[in-house]
Amino acid sequence: MQRRAGVLIAAGALMASTIGAGPTAAGAADAGPTAPPKWAGCATKQYPRLQCATIEVPLDHGAPRGRRITLALSRVPHTAKSSQGPLIVNPGGPGASGRAMAAFVAASLPPKVAGQYDVIGFDPRGVGAGTPALDCLPGHFKPVRVDSLPADGARERANTARAESFAKACGDKYGDVLAHMDTVSTAKDLDAIRRALGASRINYFGYSYGTYLGVVYAKLFPHRVRRAVLDSVVDPEAVWYDANIAQDFAFDARHKAFLAWVAKHDASYRLGTDPAGVETRWYAMRAAVGKKPAGGKVGPAELEDTFLPGGYYNGFWPVLAEAFSAYVHEKDADPLVRAYESMAAHDASDDNGYSVYTAVQCRDAWWPRDWRTWRRDNTAVHAKAPFSTWNNAWYNAPCAFWPVESLTPRDVSNRALPPVLLFQATDDAATPYEGAVSVHRKLRGSRLVVERGGGNHGVTLGGNVCLDGYLTRYLETGEVPEGAGGGEADALCAAVPEPQPDRAAGVPATAANEADRGGKAQQTHKAQRGQTAMEPATGGAALHRVLGHGN
Repeated sequence: MQRRAGVLIAAGALMASTIGAGPTAAGAADAGPTAPPKWAGCATKQYPRLQCATIEVPLDHGAPRGRRITLALSRVPHTAKSSQGPLIVNPGGPGASGRAMAAFVAASLPPKVAGQYDVIGFDPRGVGAGTPALDCLPGHFKPVRVDSLPADGARERANTARAESFAKACGDKYGDVLAHMDTVSTAKDLDAIRRALGASRINYFGYSYGTYLGVVYAKLFPHRVRRAVLDSVVDPEAVWYDANIAQDFAFDARHKAFLAWVAKHDASYRLGTDPAGVETRWYAMRAAVGKKPAGGKVGPAELEDTFLPGGYYNGFWPVLAEAFSAYVHEKDADPLVRAYESMAAHDASDDNGYSVYTAVQCRDAWWPRDWRTWRRDNTAVHAKAPFSTWNNAWYNAPCAFWPVESLTPRDVSNRALPPVLLFQATDDAATPYEGAVSVHRKLRGSRLVVERGGGNHGVTLGGNVCLDGYLTRYLETGEVPEGAGGGEADALCAAVPEPQPDRAAGVPATAANEADRGGKAQQTHKAQRGQTAMEPATGGAALHRVLGHGN
């Protein structure tokens, strides 16, 4: 789904077969020692103990003496007298920078627990401060794009050509790299990080796509896993084409939840008390910006981009509702433009994230190569879930033309792990609930903690005391809830309350206030896509400064 830079595997013969291997074959795949990182201070004002380093890994793990690439790491060292080892964290993506995650996790956990770990973040291959850092086609998302809805042949041809040109640009620029941009290779990088740290086993904490990376790593190296936390869980049976179709329905439902919230707070937004009526007004706004883009920047595709973050995190709802209301009632496009610039406009780091997102997802697993399949499937889904189906289709459409053959994911079922702790919200749109149930059943001895009624993506360390209690007990002692059996939830937590409007009922927001809040939203959303400086702020909004949107 868009903004996954993020919820979701013809050197492929060896690599595709390796993921299905058991502990013996995986152990044989262990390369030798990796040179230890040379840590240097990269402190921020908020976190003076943060350290950074780089390590080298093979581009092709099947040819360890061949070309090398670099990965950028971050670390918050343990403070306790004895350490429980490295806690390697990943915010998702694929394509999200992970270095900020170490500071966030270390600051968000209770000091007693965080102090027992060396918390390690990393930019996966192709991302951020590593080399090479992919950027296939700078400016690919420059506004105003063609309307995502292919209401006529001209629009469909324009969007298809745009996707094909991106795929070609990636092949022309990184043809020697793309065959090695996949989750299995990243999992082997993760084990190279383990070896560089001198650890016999790792503790792992992954959100979103990071959960899929975690189960792939655990399949390859089960004997290297000490503890693992998976939050907002990707369905491994659906990577990646089917996962995106499932997201289309889920994001449409989450958008309707936002519209219902707007109707509930009609005193503030004056858009009506009937959710269906509010939805009609939203689609009327979409049609209006199709005729005259707001501020010359926000057309229908950009409008969808702007409201999509509300499907990940309801903390964005007040900003989005105010922009919606101002456009409808005051004919004022400025708040809408500010929301777009805060939460959806692309810069070079976003281009990097999207390049890696497409490279990994297109390589990881099968995608239809016949555009007629895409047209048929997305037309059928759009009829039931119109909010972002075609926007999401075009976001992933380069995979229809990808210059490298796709791999075949293998079963990640695992009976050789210590208890793994899973967290999932029932109404998460980016990684729907069924994925967590699937992984729970595949990992023997795992436990699933469910936020009942929650719709945010990434639920631990975001303000839910119940969820965080299970997390901290597990990281401190290894304790998990007693198993319930049957493959469903082992523990339930109530969702945190929905947000309240940020201004008094009926009082227009000032431009200054909107600009200030827009700036905060920009920091939140850009790090949600993995591009924010390493700031260890805590809480729900801070969590969404470091999560890679999407899978």
